[in-house]
Amino acid sequence: MLAMLLSILLQAAESGNGVGLAVMGAGIGAGLAAIGAGMGIGRIGGSAMEGIARQPEAAGRIQTAMLIIAALIEAVALFAAVICLLISFNL
Repeated sequence: MLAMLLSILLQAAESGNGVGLAVMGAGIGAGLAAIGAGMGIGRIGGSAMEGIARQPEAAGRIQTAMLIIAALIEAVALFAAVICLLISFNL
């Protein structure tokens, strides 16, 4: 499986005069942005549930803060994905 992935990456790197490397970098950047957003949202959700379990009376404030932070993380991830798409389409 790893050998197949490496051969695909090598084929992408060899195509053209550096265009393949830029597109490959844009794809890797978009993937890293998605992974980072998923990890951030998961950590926020887990921490919020722990905080609500410890102080149920503060559930409303914790939930509001969680939603705001989750929206900011999603906005940054979307911005990173759009930048990566612009890089890959403008070459």
